[in-house]
Amino acid sequence: MNIGKIKILFSNTRQVKRMSSFFTYHPDRTPDHMGETRKLNMFQAINNAMDIVLEKDSTAVVFGEDVGFGGVFRCTIELQKKYGKERVFNTPLCEQGIVGFGIGLATCGSTAIAEIQFADYMFPALDQICNEAAKYRYRSGNLFNCGKLTIRTPCSAIGHGALYHSQSPEAYYTHTPGIKIVIPRGPAKAKGLLLACIRDNDPCLFFEPKALYRAAVDEVPIADYESELGKADILLTGSDVTLIGWGTQVHVLLEVAELAKEKLKVNCEVIDLVSLLPWDKQTVVNSVKKTGRVVIAHEAPKTSGFGSEIAATIQEECFLHLESPIARVTGFDTPFPHVFEPFYLPNKWRCFQAIKELTEY
Repeated sequence: MNIGKIKILFSNTRQVKRMSSFFTYHPDRTPDHMGETRKLNMFQAINNAMDIVLEKDSTAVVFGEDVGFGGVFRCTIELQKKYGKERVFNTPLCEQGIVGFGIGLATCGSTAIAEIQFADYMFPALDQICNEAAKYRYRSGNLFNCGKLTIRTPCSAIGHGALYHSQSPEAYYTHTPGIKIVIPRGPAKAKGLLLACIRDNDPCLFFEPKALYRAAVDEVPIADYESELGKADILLTGSDVTLIGWGTQVHVLLEVAELAKEKLKVNCEVIDLVSLLPWDKQTVVNSVKKTGRVVIAHEAPKTSGFGSEIAATIQEECFLHLESPIARVTGFDTPFPHVFEPFYLPNKWRCFQAIKELTEY
């Protein structure tokens, strides 16, 4: 893979603006008790989280393809210069090796932070993630574990990535007990969630929506803080329809909620699931019992997407409270397209149409 070419393609601000046209970013509000803040975009917030860990934890190491110079999206920029090549270093272009090496480090007591350059290329390491990392504690009767392993990887649409650089493969891994899966919606949340993942007792997959790296800017607390894993966030309260998403899709749903209120006089409740394994069933169930209608949106294909699991749980727990069928607005069951990407993504108009149909049912 030509790294120089990738740097041009995926760091180009024009491409970021192009992808930003699919959604409007809604900044997080920083609680007053968090103290001093600094305006950061998401890749800077992720960099800041790793900087904190490397400074406080002498066993921590960061490794992956091209992380030494900062990586394709610059998430590790300046870290090698600050902490040296023994703690921040490049690996061969071998995902099996990266994850396998991380498992070994973690089982020996080191804090291992691995980067897979694109989520689309995690599949060669499926065995290491699902058969080794996830099962290490169980197979050893809790004598050993690799809970100090965190795997970071960019995911989802970028605006021009097509079938090998824009996939959302998170659902593949949610079928694997023993790992945790997290997807942040923006900089402030990303920093807190990444610090929580790195310090968690289980191996974690940290999916980073690449469209948000530069498009998303928050006032991010300078302090060391963690955001709770397995706890969904209710970003907007409402009484008529529950909207559920994660990552970039959260901002699409917030925009849709505004549109629905203006055009349909419908009050939507917007939930960011935050983590998919474990996922916050109780928050979702409570919301749907209140609203009676639900739209689930994600970029991955519809068949066996994680929306299917959410829909099944809602049917089991909320059946008598539903006023209409559960709606899923997703990618299509095709490889991720290139020139047809705007038609593939679950944009605000597709989500708006789903809300309209539910309220008229």
